Amino acid sequence: MQFLRSLLFKSPIIFAAALAVLGPRAAHSEARLLIEADTGKVLEAENATVPWYPASLSKLMTAYVTLEAVKEGRITLDTLLTVSPLAASQSPSKMGLRPGTRLTVDNALKMMLVKSANDMAVVLAEGVGGSIDGFSAMMNQTAHQLGMTQTSYVNPNGLPADGQITSARDMAILARSFIKNLPEYEYYVHIPAIRFGKRVTQNFNKLIGRYPGADGFKTGFICASGYNLVASATHDGRRLIAVVLGASSGTMRAVRAAQLLDRGFANNALSWLRPSLGTVDQLQPVDESPPNLHDEVCSGKHHHAPSDEDDALTASATTQGSSSATGDGSNAVFLSSALQAPLAKPTDWLSAPPEPSEPIVVYTGPTRTGAALVAAVAADSASQAAPAKHGKGKRSHAAAKKKPDAAAEPKAADASTKPEARPAAVRHAAAKPKPATSADASAAKPAKPNKPKTAAKPKPKSTDAKPAG
Repeated sequence: MQFLRSLLFKSPIIFAAALAVLGPRAAHSEARLLIEADTGKVLEAENATVPWYPASLSKLMTAYVTLEAVKEGRITLDTLLTVSPLAASQSPSKMGLRPGTRLTVDNALKMMLVKSANDMAVVLAEGVGGSIDGFSAMMNQTAHQLGMTQTSYVNPNGLPADGQITSARDMAILARSFIKNLPEYEYYVHIPAIRFGKRVTQNFNKLIGRYPGADGFKTGFICASGYNLVASATHDGRRLIAVVLGASSGTMRAVRAAQLLDRGFANNALSWLRPSLGTVDQLQPVDESPPNLHDEVCSGKHHHAPSDEDDALTASATTQGSSSATGDGSNAVFLSSALQAPLAKPTDWLSAPPEPSEPIVVYTGPTRTGAALVAAVAADSASQAAPAKHGKGKRSHAAAKKKPDAAAEPKAADASTKPEARPAAVRHAAAKPKPATSADASAAKPAKPNKPKTAAKPKPKSTDAKPAG
């Protein structure tokens, strides 16, 4: 013991590592997991097998089942799907397309995975499985086949529902299966941004376009789950998968994932210091109820609607420094972390805008290319502007004068999304447009109110007069 005390006194680094080994573990309301994509080897794990609400991480399985159907030839990426009233009625985040609108599997996937659109998840579910119940059964069957023993799906989008459960372990298994079984479709899980008409939506995964080597996967949020993220990155041919469940904000989940990835890549040379935690499928499930973080995440002034769109970007969320509790095998991780140079602060890159990239054009209607695609994008843009124009036309001039800001809002929104879609943005072969339907055309050009022509004669006045009632 005296030798140990002397050694710790002489070496602050070893002293810090020893405190990590001997000190008590703090309680946390997060689950975290880091694995190697190729081998499934677990590098870090904390609460990795505690049941959790998946939220929009459910859409990863929706994409997996859909793309598996494409790979097997049951549908194609060009198959047209129809927005049902049920799909249109889903809560945000969503595209907001009207019932009866048609679009391809390809575009529905892009909208679902980048914007986390709940309506598009239902469109895909009904198109592939016939109904939400039928598709959920397909999701559960696939989960069983992949070894996701803690996962149960009730709907395709992850909106709150009894029985919609997963774990960090199972999410890592799904992400790894996506990489292994559907490599030709990985493109869908790392699209930086999409453009629909005049609207540009950035991927809610803040690592995409910011963290070096980031190449997937999906975010999720409901009040009960907190902010979830499955992320992957590749350095020097080595790919890691990080899972964070229950973070306090959209920024914090990105920070936590980046810290996991940083340690995973930096500790590669010191892997001999860590005891083996086995592979991800060997992690033993915990028999507990999932934690409900509603009061912690969505209470009081921090209330959030159950939408992955709400990132809760606050300065306080960008806490510096790596998390010290890394769960199973964390003692060895502490020791190896103490022996390496400090890692870069996540906010050094997180606060910066993503790398410039042309948003992928998405659209309604069948697959189009070239001039037809440009025309379809223009039609979608016109249909987005139509409701504002139509509402303005119905107002009296007096009402318009009372609310000048209302007329200015659409212009401000348009300015924020410029530059406009150009043929350069349409180069992507996977981007496909919408045919201009008669309904869209009528919506795009609201009728102007009839005005009487010059009343040269007073007698025909009764023919132009409108009923008083």
